[in-house]
Amino acid sequence: MIKKNDMVMVIAGKDKGVKAKVLVVLTKKNQVLVEGVNMKKHHQRPTRSGQKGQMVEKSLPIHISNVQLMEGGKPVRASKKLVAGRFVRVSRKTGKEI
Repeated sequence: MIKKNDMVMVIAGKDKGVKAKVLVVLTKKNQVLVEGVNMKKHHQRPTRSGQKGQMVEKSLPIHISNVQLMEGGKPVRASKKLVAGRFVRVSRKTGKEI
């Protein structure tokens, strides 16, 4: 139930406690790409002659179970609720629509 541009908190792994925005959701792999989380250094070859190679930092996806949705600055669990003929995400703690 996590979507693109949601604010999430990382709850497991080396970046535990980081609050950031979701960039991409990979539904088939159950993974999310979170801004600034799970960074990896990658050696890049020079693309043109005379240009130097460089180190590029790249964000890698993490499993969706290692992040939790944020509401009002606090992590919450979410559920679905039928409202006016469509399903909306609702906070289990407060009952408010996310």
